Amino acid sequence: MQRLTVLGSTGSIGTSTLNVVARHPERFEVVALTGHSQIDLLFHQCVQFMPRFAVVLDEVAAARLRVMLSDAELATEVLCGIEALEQVSALPEVDTVMAAIVGAAGLRPTLAAARAGKKILLANKETLVTAGAVFMDAVHASGSVLLPIDSEHNAIFQSMPHNYSGDLQRSGISKILLTASGGPFRNTPLDALQNVTPEQACAHPNWSMGRKISVDSATMMNKGLEVIEAHWLFNAAAEDIQVVVHPQSVIHSLVQYVDGSVLAQLGNPDMRTPIAYGLSWPERMDAGVAPLDLFKVATLNFQAPDFERFPCLALAYQALREAGTAPAMLNAANEIAVAAFLERQIPFLYIPRVIESVLDVLPVYPVTSLDDVTAADAAARRVALEQIRLIT
Repeated sequence: MQRLTVLGSTGSIGTSTLNVVARHPERFEVVALTGHSQIDLLFHQCVQFMPRFAVVLDEVAAARLRVMLSDAELATEVLCGIEALEQVSALPEVDTVMAAIVGAAGLRPTLAAARAGKKILLANKETLVTAGAVFMDAVHASGSVLLPIDSEHNAIFQSMPHNYSGDLQRSGISKILLTASGGPFRNTPLDALQNVTPEQACAHPNWSMGRKISVDSATMMNKGLEVIEAHWLFNAAAEDIQVVVHPQSVIHSLVQYVDGSVLAQLGNPDMRTPIAYGLSWPERMDAGVAPLDLFKVATLNFQAPDFERFPCLALAYQALREAGTAPAMLNAANEIAVAAFLERQIPFLYIPRVIESVLDVLPVYPVTSLDDVTAADAAARRVALEQIRLIT
């Protein structure tokens, strides 16, 4: 029996995780669920899975959830705040933590799980993007098992040797090929991007995702963050990671070997596949996903990314090469810029301009602790907000 904490259980990854878990009640027990604003959904999840703990971030939501659970005569204990997220991530009885909180808010609880030596199913990009060195040090020190859940990194993990130890050359790997759908604006004329609306940016052609990550896909910042993730997950330099635009999202990523072989993982675009692989690794189990029909797919297309159309991707590569606090500043500036776009404060094309301004203004420092990351994050958010005020 595998005992789980699901961080971000009300988001798309969290609900997909619980969908897989519900298919195998004999294999999994849910110890803790956490949510943010979708209290009704979190309540229904508590009814279904009867966790020992439910965690929310503010006391008003916690009070409301306590009343709902009491009325339903459920014994789930409601906790509140970031410290509570850290607590349920490090519980002695928990074996596995699904880290699916979106944004920088997921950093501290995911780091707590690493320090406690948990099996971590990592779906939170910001943990590696902003604090990769600190997080990976904690994983190695505790012996934590780290399994990537992003479909692309999960595909790379599946396509690498089972005994991969972090040395591409020794494993005969020449390159990691990270696939990208290209988002909704892959073929949109450049002059039309100025008038893009939030609704258009959130209409991803292949995946059902939250608004922030949908905008990141539209700018290809999502892929840029994944490049930085791949660097930390697989100990790969920037030049060893190549982005390949693949509109069908059938091949989730590939690994190129020195003997000319290229291994790929294929499947329907459904996050339950990598989630099920992470939960059951090194075994496999039913995820509820329909098998891939190659005859229906018929054609697979590939093209190089257009860095003029997607400057956010170039900025991510720049931040990775600069290292230190640069990725944390990139991520923070992007969060502020995307939020401003979604609130219709800035046009779509100003998202990369805000990020570039932040990277130009702020110096880059080494990262030796979480405090370094926090300081860089705060400084980048401050400068990004200043840039947005100048624009508006």
